[in-house]
Amino acid sequence: MKEVFRRTHEVLLKIALFPSALLGKARPPRPRASEVLTCHLAQRGLPPWTSYCVRYSAVVNDQFGLSHFNWSAGGANYHVLRTGCFPFIKYHCSKAPRQNLDAQDTFFTVLKVVNLGIPTLAYGLGCWMVVGAAETVQTSVGEVTVYFAYKEDEGAQY
Repeated sequence: MKEVFRRTHEVLLKIALFPSALLGKARPPRPRASEVLTCHLAQRGLPPWTSYCVRYSAVVNDQFGLSHFNWSAGGANYHVLRTGCFPFIKYHCSKAPRQNLDAQDTFFTVLKVVNLGIPTLAYGLGCWMVVGAAETVQTSVGEVTVYFAYKEDEGAQY
């Protein structure tokens, strides 16, 4: 079932973001969202926490269906809360020991489905209105811009 949702989501995003792709026109290569996450954490020096948005159009959404999960970067573990909030993907990362987050992941995913994604769309539009800072992340296929509600203080615990 998750695969059906992923494919449907992919088609809808192609129509919304890349209508020329339906005509067979090639797009420039984009990094995976997971690579942007890893590169952002490393570029920031593995901060205690960070919260950012990246445009759907800038990445390949290889973390579809993941809402709350562990992510390793540079020997550190992060608890990542992630949601698609069109036109962005929103990440909130907190450095924490590895835990089983399957129950929370399932809960947040079911909540999004039950609500038909309407709150996440509103969240995306809200993110768009409050973006106050941006940063460039270097990836294997080039630069990607990530957005913040406000500029984060490096090394801040909160």
